[in-house]
Amino acid sequence: MKSINVNGQLLSFDKPLVMGIINITTDSFYGKSRVQSVEEASQLAQSMIHQGVDILDLGAASSRPGALSKSADEEWEQLSDVLREIVTNFPDIVVSVDTYHGTVASNALEVGAGIINDISGFEMDDRLINVLKDRSAAYVLMHMKGNPLSMQDQPQYSDVVAEVLQFFVKKLRILKDAGILDIIVDPGFGFGKTLDHNYELMRKLEIFKMLDHPILAGISRKSMIYKLLNITVEESLNATSALHLQALLNGANILRVHDVKEAKEVIQLYQKLKNN
Repeated sequence: MKSINVNGQLLSFDKPLVMGIINITTDSFYGKSRVQSVEEASQLAQSMIHQGVDILDLGAASSRPGALSKSADEEWEQLSDVLREIVTNFPDIVVSVDTYHGTVASNALEVGAGIINDISGFEMDDRLINVLKDRSAAYVLMHMKGNPLSMQDQPQYSDVVAEVLQFFVKKLRILKDAGILDIIVDPGFGFGKTLDHNYELMRKLEIFKMLDHPILAGISRKSMIYKLLNITVEESLNATSALHLQALLNGANILRVHDVKEAKEVIQLYQKLKNN
């Protein structure tokens, strides 16, 4: 699939895109992605746009391993003013909202978000399906084993790539039967996977191209990088860039990142390699 419909506009994947992370939280795993006010969020958004970001992904609830869930009301209270500010001030940028709550998704789409980025594959709130259908919204379908509180408690697979692929086949059928077609797939690096599971998914990422949907890779500064190298999350940008290039070579269409400038540079290098 070379494009999806987002708020009536075609989002093209003729070249890889960058999704920039803005966390309206106090506990997301990387401190520099967190904002505590509308003003901070707007400044970070402006900086990312200046660096060439294609999509802004706003989240008001941490999904790091061990994170406690928030109610829909709590999440929307933290998200709403920031979302309104960004949609108003930057009307040309595509905005994604990271939520698994149907009511938050509905409110966000009403305000002007174009994509719902759901870590749960609509397993934590199946009302999302009706929201997406009613709004004709684009959707990031991600694989997660368990939930953020327990997902890293010794996750096991007989074949992680096969199981994630089977998950996508099943979920895509449900979504398409509901008339939801503008779908991005995300294997869910770090979400109910060991370090070895993550690298197996990375090695075989190209397999997911058979689904004929854009592939999102969310690996920026994650523990699969800094734990392997025995460094801190703050020291993990260089290795993140290395894995970003590998993800692109293996078929990723979107990089979900904390560091937009560096991701755009990786894409420029990738395109030079690809075109020659």
